Amino acid sequence: MPASLLVFMGLIASGKSTLARGLARQYSLAYYNTDVVRKELAGKAPESRQGSSLNEGIYSPEFTRLTYDALLEHARWELGRNQSVVLDGSYHKRSERQRLVRCAAACGASFFFILCQCDEEETERRLAMRARNPLAVSDGTWEIFQRQKESFEFPDELPAGSLLVFDTSGAAPQLLQKLINTLPKDLRI
Repeated sequence: MPASLLVFMGLIASGKSTLARGLARQYSLAYYNTDVVRKELAGKAPESRQGSSLNEGIYSPEFTRLTYDALLEHARWELGRNQSVVLDGSYHKRSERQRLVRCAAACGASFFFILCQCDEEETERRLAMRARNPLAVSDGTWEIFQRQKESFEFPDELPAGSLLVFDTSGAAPQLLQKLINTLPKDLRI
C-alpha cells in the first residue's frame, strides 16, 4: 500500500492542529505544522509571540510562500521514503492544495484532506484560551480569523472521496476517535 499524505486544513482555531497532532502521535507519523515551520525558518522559538498582523512580518506573502514551500518539501521527502505524513496548515488557497496533490501523485502516494470547522462562538473561545497559553505556537487573533475567512477558497477542486469536512466541536479525544473511524480504509496510517 502506498504512503499517504494527510492534510489538515481550515481557518485558525478550527481544531486542525489538535487533531493532526493527535493522529500523527497515535500512528507515529511525521507531522509538520505551518506555525512551527514558519517560526523555525525565522529562527524563532515555536511558542514565541510574533505579534504580526496578517500579511506582515513572518506572515507576509513572501514568508508565507517560504513556509508552504518548506512544508511541501517535507512532504516530498517523507513520501519519497514511502512514509505517510501529516501536514497542518490553513491551505486556504486552491493553488497550495493543488501543489500537494501533484506532489502526492509524483511520489505515487494517496492523499486525503480534512477540512476542520467549528462555529464562530467556539472559534472565539479557542482564540481567547490560546491567548492566555504561553506555550501556544499560533499567533492567530479574531481579526486574523475574520480576514482569513474572507479569503478562504472552499476545496471544491479536490476529487470526490479525497475530502472530509469535519466538525471539530467537542472534546479532542472523542473527536480524534470519530475522525479515525471516518477516515477511508485505504489510507496508510
